Order: sequence, then structure tokens, then C-alpha cells
Amino acid sequence: MIGTHSDVMAVGEAVADALSDPGNVWTASSPIGGRAWPQSLAGGAAGIALLHIERARSGLGDWSTAHAWLSVAASQELTAAANAGLFFGAPALAFVTHAAAGSSGRYRRALTTLDEAVITITRTRLAAAHARTDRGDQPVMKEFDLIRGLAGLGAYHLRRHPDHPITQDVLSYLVRLTEPLPSRTELPPWWTNVAPNGKPNPEYPQGHGNFGLSHGIGSVLALLSLAVLRNVPVAAMTDAIERICAWTDLWRQQDDAGPWWPGFITIDQIREQHIQPSLRPRPSWCYGIAGTARAQQLAGMALGDTTRQQTAEDAMLAAMRDPAQLDLLPEIGLCHGKAGLLQAAWRMAADALTPHIAAELPRLATQLAAQLSRPLSDPELLDGAAGAALALQTVGSDAVASDWDAFLLLA
Repeated sequence: MIGTHSDVMAVGEAVADALSDPGNVWTASSPIGGRAWPQSLAGGAAGIALLHIERARSGLGDWSTAHAWLSVAASQELTAAANAGLFFGAPALAFVTHAAAGSSGRYRRALTTLDEAVITITRTRLAAAHARTDRGDQPVMKEFDLIRGLAGLGAYHLRRHPDHPITQDVLSYLVRLTEPLPSRTELPPWWTNVAPNGKPNPEYPQGHGNFGLSHGIGSVLALLSLAVLRNVPVAAMTDAIERICAWTDLWRQQDDAGPWWPGFITIDQIREQHIQPSLRPRPSWCYGIAGTARAQQLAGMALGDTTRQQTAEDAMLAAMRDPAQLDLLPEIGLCHGKAGLLQAAWRMAADALTPHIAAELPRLATQLAAQLSRPLSDPELLDGAAGAALALQTVGSDAVASDWDAFLLLA
């Protein structure tokens, strides 16, 4: 039975041991959903490298294992094409390599080359985004989101070189993203004309507005708030944060289970000014409380708005205490499983106005550890065992050495 701090750490260690040899990990399974391997942070070697990097930097693992996984991640020609982003290609490898390097001189030559590629990618995306804005067109999700877009690239640049002009350029673009488009008075300027999967769909004839941390305005809110908290000198970031918050406040809901935000809304909700209770998302990182509450907490801290911060923390606490909400997360993963809720809660607890979230962490960690103690079927970072092991290690040790969860915009 899993029930103690040492038990939780032991489960995380067992997972890391099972994922130590790149040659054995994919013998029984392959990357889920066709995710490219090895240069995928979500589903490939780059993501599993992050587990071993964090363990090595925290003194729980060895650098030879971390380097072996990094070598596999870099073993094929890296893409810097239109499909490259924080979760895939050169930016993904740059993120994990920087996590390995930290403030040391490790991987200096590789990082120099990777930085050149990521900066070039970012400049190309920024030029296209500003041209789109100049035309007055609506954005597509992959222009600005975390997974494929400029929020993800900005997360890397803010972590890697906060004072670099490219970091300030990304943040300035995100500020501009929140400024009204001349032809769209009814909808926010980040409203997209596609379905939540990023593709046109007749069921979403006028698109949707996305709140999520993975694909929506939550990523922009979190990144701008983190930049303000780190005193990055970019004009009007607090104005942009306030514009996003005004919109999320408009759609924030309250029920017996606590405050919540929808994962996305359509033109029907805009016109009816009503959110059906069925639109409450499960408390995941990607679309639910784990992501949206953390973004709101960061915004409250950035604005000095303790009421907003407390509302966000109340939302997280309510989800953690509600068995019905926890039952909606049967998976283990960071994206839409218990690990994402656990990691977000740990980050929120560290910044919280009260100790209540921290008091709930052991119970959730124990539940996740019990699931992870079963045979592994999915090794990957975003949806599988590697990410869950990272969350367990973080909560069990109450520390992070590499800020590995920056790729989730939790830090």
C-alpha cells in the first residue's frame, strides 16, 4: 500500500529506473498517437530526457542516463520548420538542453546552435503574426498557443534569456494580441475561427474562444504574468493582463463545487451570455482548473490583486477536495491526468496566501503513486509515466532543480 513520503519517492524512482535505458523503453510500445520520436517533448526521447535531467540535477539520478536520453533526442535531423515549437523540434531540444545546462557550462556549444535556430523560428513567426494583425484578421490557435505557437516559444526565451531582445519582442506581440481588432467588436481579439482541435469544423462555424493553458489565452496570461513577476521591461504588459482577466472574469462560474472557468466558449454562449454547467471541464492542466487557476493566481500576483489570487486558490482547493472532480482524472498524465493537477497544485501551494492547498498534496500524491505502481504502458512525458514521475518527485522532495515544469507554464 502506498501511503508515506518515502513510498511516493520510491514509486518515482522505480519509474525512472524503468525508463533509464533508451534501448528498452520502446520495445513494448511506441509513441502514442503518432507523435514523432525522438525530438518530441510530449511523446519522445526529449521528454523522457527531462525526467532524468531533473533527477540528475537534484542528486537523485546520474548524468550518464540524462546524457544518453539527450543523445537520442538529438540523434536525427532536428526540424525548424512550420511544425517546430516548444513541444517539437529545435525548440523542444533547446528547452531540455537548457534544463540540463542550468548555470553551468554544460552543452554550451549545442545551446548556441539551438538558440540561433529558435530565434530564427521566433522571428519568422512574429513577422507573420504582426502581418496578420495588420490585416485585421483573426489569429489561428497555433499562432499564439503554448504547444505550437509564440507563447511556447516565449516560455523558452523567458527561461533561457529574459533580457534578450527576442524575449521582449515575443512579449510585445502578446500584448498586441490582446488589443481589439477594428472589425471584431463582439469578440475578443484572440478568438479563433477554428474548432478546439485547431481545424475548421462545421460544428464551430464561427470558431471559439479558448481559455486553456495548452491552446488558449491562459498561456498568454500565464506568460505575461511570469514576465511581470520577473521584472522584464516590456510596456503595457499589466494592461494586457487586465484585458485578459476582464474577459475571463466575465465567464467565470460559481457552483457548489467552487469557482471554475469553461475550457472554451462559442458564439452561442457569447450571444446568450450563459454557460451551461455541462461546460465545466475536468480539473486538468490543459483545459481545466489545474491550468486556468494557476494562470489566474499568477495574474493576481502580477497585478497585486489578492482577491483574484484567492479566487484562483479557492478553485484549486475545491477541486482537490471534491471526489467527483478527482474521479474525472483517471489518467496519470500531466496533460489531462492527476499528475498535471498535482504539479499545478504544488506550484500554487508555494505561492498561496494560505496553507490549505499544501495540506491536500499528500493525499493526491498517494493516489497518483498507487496508479504508477502498476505496470507501465505509456512512458512519455505529457500523458505518461515520465511526467507523472516528475510530479511525484517534485512533491515528494518539495523542490525542483531544473524548473522542468516551465514547459507547462506553471513556472
